[in-house]
Amino acid sequence: MKKFLFSFALFTGLALVLVLVFGTKALQFRAMGEAAEAGGGPPPQTVSTFTVEQQTWTRSIRAVGSVEPTQGVVLETEAAGLVQAINFVNGQTVEVGDVLVQLDVKVEQAELNAATALASLAEVELERAERLRKSGNVPQSDLDRAIAEQAKTQADMENIRARIARKTIKAPFTGRVGIRTINLGQFLPVGAPIVALQANEQVYVNFTLPQQALGKIASGLPLTLTSDAYPDASFEGTVTAISPQIDPSTRSIQVQGTLDNPEGLLRAGLFVRVEVALPQKDVVTVVPATSILYAPYGNSIYKIESGENGLVATQHFVRTGSRRGDFVSIEGGVEIDDQVVSAGAFKLRTGSSVTINNELAPTPKLDPTPDNS
Repeated sequence: MKKFLFSFALFTGLALVLVLVFGTKALQFRAMGEAAEAGGGPPPQTVSTFTVEQQTWTRSIRAVGSVEPTQGVVLETEAAGLVQAINFVNGQTVEVGDVLVQLDVKVEQAELNAATALASLAEVELERAERLRKSGNVPQSDLDRAIAEQAKTQADMENIRARIARKTIKAPFTGRVGIRTINLGQFLPVGAPIVALQANEQVYVNFTLPQQALGKIASGLPLTLTSDAYPDASFEGTVTAISPQIDPSTRSIQVQGTLDNPEGLLRAGLFVRVEVALPQKDVVTVVPATSILYAPYGNSIYKIESGENGLVATQHFVRTGSRRGDFVSIEGGVEIDDQVVSAGAFKLRTGSSVTINNELAPTPKLDPTPDNS
């Protein structure tokens, strides 16, 4: 008897729940039907808009490249020796001719002193031989021997000075040194690296272009560099050299640009994006890239038009062209001054009622620099 009462109560409760659910849905459907009969519809969608405009775009060629110094070397030793003096600090700017490292030259200096003494004696003997020859007291052979001895002692002196110079490492040009790889008292063999030296007042940018660009690129064209290292900066330069040879393996051509670098921001090896501006310009009709709805069957946008009960969105197919920054050029499907949806198009269909709110919409730019770039 208890099981029967429990089952009856359970089925009665389920029946009440089902009646409540279906009754609520019936009331909702009835309210929607009444609203439709009264001429109502879904509430209008809030969107942002953009007025189609015309812009002038400079044609350009884009590539990636690497920064190289106009002059850059790794200083090495020409002769083996012990490091006696280091006359620079890491990262210092040095002038051409500055003595950077001095190896021990005590032995060479002693040899030079001896050679200087011998050279002085040979000079005195030469003067004596010249006087005696004029008076006829010595043969010409004695004078010739004195001349040769004097020349030999001078050559010995120059040889020792050259050996000292090979152990005196000087800056071959003005630039900035890197991080030294030697220490005081260290013995350096021939060819041991000392420090990198680079001239950064002016730098090169080397990049490659496909052979199709050969007819467009020319020396003197302006170029612009950008880098992730300096997201808020760009650097201006010009194309200064084009390789006369096309790489047969990649069918590409090597191009070099030159840029002033007074602040030294562009360092050797820096990866950069290069844009070369061409002389030609194009007048294009543009919309923000966010206005385009991309689909396999065709790209489209929504135009804002006037309807019976207010503003409505109408879908139109378009032919898209190139992209520049936040903009896409349109080759057909819109006209200048058309008002198109720039944000919120994904929730629309043809005939959807809309309201416009452009307060929070970002302004499209040709050269955007987002914070997370």
